[in-house]
Amino acid sequence: MLQKLYLLFIVFVFIPNVVHADDNSIDNNSDDIELYLDIRRIGLETSKTQVRNAADYQDSPVQALKADSQDFIKGVLDTALEYRRNKFNWDNSLFMEYGKTTLKPYNEPKTTNENADKILLSSDMSWACWKWGDFSFGPTMRAGYETEFQASGDAPRQNLLRGNAGLSLFDHPIIKTLYLTGVYEYDFSYSDDQVSKGGAEIGWRLEYKLREGVKFHTNGYYREYFVYSQYLASDLERDLSAIVRMDTNLWGNFTMGPYAQYRLAKARGADTYGSNFIIGISLNYINKFGLIDTTIPADKQ
Repeated sequence: MLQKLYLLFIVFVFIPNVVHADDNSIDNNSDDIELYLDIRRIGLETSKTQVRNAADYQDSPVQALKADSQDFIKGVLDTALEYRRNKFNWDNSLFMEYGKTTLKPYNEPKTTNENADKILLSSDMSWACWKWGDFSFGPTMRAGYETEFQASGDAPRQNLLRGNAGLSLFDHPIIKTLYLTGVYEYDFSYSDDQVSKGGAEIGWRLEYKLREGVKFHTNGYYREYFVYSQYLASDLERDLSAIVRMDTNLWGNFTMGPYAQYRLAKARGADTYGSNFIIGISLNYINKFGLIDTTIPADKQ
C-alpha cells in the first residue's frame, strides 16, 4: 500500500511539471549538452592527541595531563558524474567514508572504534521548470542504495534502498542543492525483519567563496519518518546529519582546512537522542573534468 501511495505521488507531482517544462521552458531545438566528472572531494581527515607521562599525573586536577591518547583518521570519497541537457539534470554520485578512533588509556589495553562507515550510491534527476535570476527550480527524483564496508558489533551491516520525490532549488552559485521531498526506504539490514518506511526529507549542499583561495562548504539532511510497515526498535524516527568545512588552497587542486560533522538521531525504541560530533583538519583533492560540452558561449550566440 505504501509503495502505491508513493507511485501516485510521483505521477501527480512530476508528470504535470515535466509537461509544463516541455511546453514552456525547454527549447526543444537546442542541443546543449554538458557532461562532467565532478570530484567534489577526495579527503583525509585526521586529529591526534598525544599524552606523555600520564602515570605521573593521575591525581592532578589538570585533565589534559592525564587524558587518554587518541588518534582519529577518516577517508572520504565524494564524486559525481553530472549530465546536463537543456533543462534536464542527471547526477550519478558515489560517496564513501570510513573512519576509526584508537584510544590508548593509561595502564589499559589499546582499543579501536569505528566512528564512520558509509557507502552511498545515488542517482538524481531534476527538471528546471522555472528560472528566476540565478535560481533553477523544479521537481526532483532520487534513487539510492546505502550500505557499509563492514558490520559493527552485534548489529548487521546496513543495507537499504531509498527513493525521494519532491521539489528542489539547484545550480545556483551558492545553493548547489536545496530540496524538500517525500522519502521512502526499504530496509533489509535484518534478514528476517525487512521494514518499509515513509517520511519527509529536507537536504542541502551549499558553497560560498569567502575570498580568493578560501571556500566554505556545508551539506546535510534532516529526515522525519511517519509510517512503518512493522515495529523494529532500532528504526529511526528522525535523523539529522550536517557537515561544515573550510577549504584553503595549498597548491593546485589540493586544499586544507578545519571541518566539523554532527549526527543526531532518535530510534523508536530509545527514550533519548544519540549524537556524534567530530571536529578536525581535512586535507582534500577537488577537481572537475569536462567530458562533453556542446553549449555555445554567450559571446558567440
